[in-house]
Amino acid sequence: MNDVVFEITDLQVYYGDHKVLDRINAKIKQKCITAIMGPSGCGKSTLLRCLNRLNDLVQSFSMKGSIFFEGQDIYKMKDLNQYRRKVTMVFQRPNVFPMSIFDNVAYGLKIGGIKKKEILKERVEIALRKAFLWDEVKDKLKKPAVQLSGGQQQRLCIARALAIEPEVILLDEPTSALDPIATTNIERLLETIAQQYTVVIVTHSMGQALRISDQVMFLYQGRLIEYGVTSEVVKAPNHEMTRQFLTGKIG
Repeated sequence: MNDVVFEITDLQVYYGDHKVLDRINAKIKQKCITAIMGPSGCGKSTLLRCLNRLNDLVQSFSMKGSIFFEGQDIYKMKDLNQYRRKVTMVFQRPNVFPMSIFDNVAYGLKIGGIKKKEILKERVEIALRKAFLWDEVKDKLKKPAVQLSGGQQQRLCIARALAIEPEVILLDEPTSALDPIATTNIERLLETIAQQYTVVIVTHSMGQALRISDQVMFLYQGRLIEYGVTSEVVKAPNHEMTRQFLTGKIG
């Protein structure tokens, strides 16, 4: 069985004349956590956004190379909505909608055509349980989502993503605005859902990448310097630049 979800081939990304990513080649495996780490401005978020085609919305964006998802070139796909139901995204700051907790989680289900209340209730509860949030909100599902704490809002966004039953969850620095306790809750959640979903996370925290990831990608100045099993990269990096980053000499 092929365990490769994404295959990135000779990817080069430009914003105008500025090259942001330079000849990225990688294969991302299913049902594990892949962390993308590196200094600020190295292209981490750009790479993640390429996996969901969010850079299409940037007028100056252009690219060369290919990204294949389960063997299909995603930049040749015409039905982006269908693709994004399989590959969903959670952003740096919780983007809860101005509606109830229940309606936030049910939003994607309703857009997908599910109208029956019993099915919606069941799917919302399952998603909230997967996001470790059900026990905290089960008695206030009709309350505005904005009343939740920052950490709860981020778990709500993850529940909303899980509700549509995707295959891949992309997260762009999901804990950068959270306190240590909320960060720990998100990390525990990601480790759990990676048993069922493929997780790709951009992180500003080297410690976070080392704590939770199975595979790690180290980017520097737009180039993929090292990619491999996290424990092996930490123990014996192949590149001096990786060693310097891990020891805090660059970053």
